[in-house]
Amino acid sequence: MVLLWNEFRGTFIGGHEMYQILTDSECDLPAKFLEENNVKAIYFHTEIDGKELVNDFGKSYSLDEFYEQIKAGVLPSTTQVNVGEYLEFFKKYVEKGMAIVYVGFSGGLSGSMSSANQAREILLEDFPEADIRIVDTLAASGGEGRLLLEAIRLQKAGASLDDLISWFDKNKLRLQQWFTVDNLTYLYHGGRISRASATLGTLLKVKPLLDVDPAGKLRFVSKIRTRKKSLLTLAQKVVTAIQSDPDQPIIITTSGDWEAAETVKQHIINKVPKADIQINPIGMTISSHTGFGCVAVFALGSQARQ
Repeated sequence: MVLLWNEFRGTFIGGHEMYQILTDSECDLPAKFLEENNVKAIYFHTEIDGKELVNDFGKSYSLDEFYEQIKAGVLPSTTQVNVGEYLEFFKKYVEKGMAIVYVGFSGGLSGSMSSANQAREILLEDFPEADIRIVDTLAASGGEGRLLLEAIRLQKAGASLDDLISWFDKNKLRLQQWFTVDNLTYLYHGGRISRASATLGTLLKVKPLLDVDPAGKLRFVSKIRTRKKSLLTLAQKVVTAIQSDPDQPIIITTSGDWEAAETVKQHIINKVPKADIQINPIGMTISSHTGFGCVAVFALGSQARQ
């Protein structure tokens, strides 16, 4: 039996609550995968020399070409998704009476999350019965993507929207996300480190280890003297994190250094031979702030990060 309930609170089909999962292009999951799982994404924007580029998973602009540009020293600028864009994105589902959940890029790294919440409040004025949920993943890149995998898994398992939100509230800080970069200039350009630190670090060949704190903001963890050691450290962090759940999906992302990403993958497999690992490209927005050669790893740990 099919039951339809379209009063801006949700839709039930065959006794199961149906809701639309939404995300953004900073999740760094393959576009084909999102399409196959009926997840819709809003796109961030990047600008180079006055030309606006849409971060649409490489559909309209080659990511490889973009990586070559930042490798050559081009410094792109980025803009957050504005309220109007979110209004348009959400409204087409709300008007149909569909419950929606937006699983989005960390509010600690972008003002876009604030824009999404503002759009929600505006829509509720016109559609007071609408069910619009906003999840700040407090994560970036494949970290957002890793949590999105859980949202998809839960929906397929029949979890209600309330259950999905409850899972995020209890578990999203279990996400472990570690980064290293090969060029400190972009962290300086983005205001993450001082000019002196960038210059000295470059001279000393420092490769910083970074993570994302519980507020969803980037932070330095330690300084590592060589690229080789930094990649090994990323792998070790993952191996430690997955001890309680070694079969879980692991995501590695990179802004163009595929060889380095494969090195991290092999280090993990050496310790966990059956590890489920995917390597994905980092989109233009985040790559604009990391430069060429960023490598990041993401997995769920047993404890919340501190």
